Amino acid sequence: MVKSGLIKAANSELIEKATEVYSRLRRRAPSSRGDIKNYVKVYLGIDIPDKRICEGHNSPMDYLWHSYSADLSTSLKAGFPAEKSTNGDAIVWANRGGGKTELAAIATLLDCVFKPGCQVRILSGSGEQAGRMYEYLTSFLRNGFEEFLAGAIRKSKCRFANGSAVEVLTQSQRSVRGQHIQKLRCDEVELFDEDVFAAAKFTTQSTSDLRAAMEMISTMHRPYGLMQRIVSFADEVGTPVFKWCLWEVIEKCADRNCSQCPLWNDCEGKAKRSEGYLQIDDCITAMRRASKAGWESEMLCKRPNRENVVFDEFEPSEHIGQVDYNPSLPLYRTLDFGFVNPFVCLWVQVDENGNVRVIDEYIRSRATIDVHAEEMKKRTPAGEACVAATFCDPAGSGRNDVTGTSVVRELRAMGIVTRFRRSGILEGIELIRRSLRAGDGKSRILISPKCQRLIEAIRCYRYPEGGKSGSTSSPQAGELPLKDGVYDHPIDALRYFFVNYKRSGKTTARRY
Repeated sequence: MVKSGLIKAANSELIEKATEVYSRLRRRAPSSRGDIKNYVKVYLGIDIPDKRICEGHNSPMDYLWHSYSADLSTSLKAGFPAEKSTNGDAIVWANRGGGKTELAAIATLLDCVFKPGCQVRILSGSGEQAGRMYEYLTSFLRNGFEEFLAGAIRKSKCRFANGSAVEVLTQSQRSVRGQHIQKLRCDEVELFDEDVFAAAKFTTQSTSDLRAAMEMISTMHRPYGLMQRIVSFADEVGTPVFKWCLWEVIEKCADRNCSQCPLWNDCEGKAKRSEGYLQIDDCITAMRRASKAGWESEMLCKRPNRENVVFDEFEPSEHIGQVDYNPSLPLYRTLDFGFVNPFVCLWVQVDENGNVRVIDEYIRSRATIDVHAEEMKKRTPAGEACVAATFCDPAGSGRNDVTGTSVVRELRAMGIVTRFRRSGILEGIELIRRSLRAGDGKSRILISPKCQRLIEAIRCYRYPEGGKSGSTSSPQAGELPLKDGVYDHPIDALRYFFVNYKRSGKTTARRY
């Protein structure tokens, strides 16, 4: 009996010491990537996937480490790639069910517990989504982190004993304006009101110990949505993009016959290397429920869903390529006029086989026609004498009530003679489609990488949601693409080339 009592006392003492160590380690700030992964696994019960499966992708752990380490000293970040941005901003593009919201909640917990005075705000495309991230956070807090709190957890905010705080913002300018915080986590950016998003950009401020960070998190649903534009300009502004898809978060496949698996065409063995948590059977069910376009957009993050875009035949790998001016081919220009809306000029050549080569673009707003004319002449290879024709918007021939003349006449006075033919929008669209993918399956257009605005327009030119163009009352209104003032102008210029060139006779090669 005495021996048994001694054993129990010793065990009790060991348990007490282990509990003390466990509690003490909970309060110790992680200082490395491995520390973060182990801390989250031990204290939150979440094993964050940390393996990159697809080329060019990241692991979820890459994002969490970036978010947490933004405020660590350089010595603690040894081995982590140098960041391009001067702040802690990040873009997270990941699949549905990819753990984006939960990871952002984990990042919020770590910020508030281990970074005194850190002010975090959660802003989502919908109140429900914002509530979901906050619910993840509060469930973590109630699971052993209560000691870090200063007061009760409220419906949309909580405060910490070290001066940190979290609050959920509503999707409104009034809620966003006036905020001066260190961390802003924007969840489901694709659903944001654009004015609210614009206002949110000015909310973050660094302190002596904390770097300002705006994290933009979403699946990319549409090629013309806010998330697409954010990702497109990420390199330009130096914001890192953390991208992962189904294969970075699916559970490891151990005992399935690949040849009989419905996922094989997309998987090709990737799940054999994965270390995630999404159950394979659930993924198979989701794939069978979804369209191919939806599956590739929502789960594989290959491309946004293109079901509503006009030119879904466009494939960057096929239609974008290095193409320069060839002096043995005729040179054409095609114009779409604008002042507040952009003025567009495209330089186009056509080879002896009828293949269209778009070699350059000039797009500018708020400049007069003489400025545009000078720039066009300056950028035209081999000079004005080598231009076979300049096509334009028929509306340019209309007399201006203020100047008493027309754009076409003004250009003619400056030595640029234009031609035009009136046509319907659908006619031009069909000709562009035919160049992208003809009936024989071949492509007959190649666009230079220099034409970034045109490329973006082809990707994003779309039909209005709900079938209402809002630009005309004609019977064709439901079939006309949206005139959004952004993507329609480069497309209009390209249309004018095709509808005019079609009537210009057979192309012949010439030497100047």
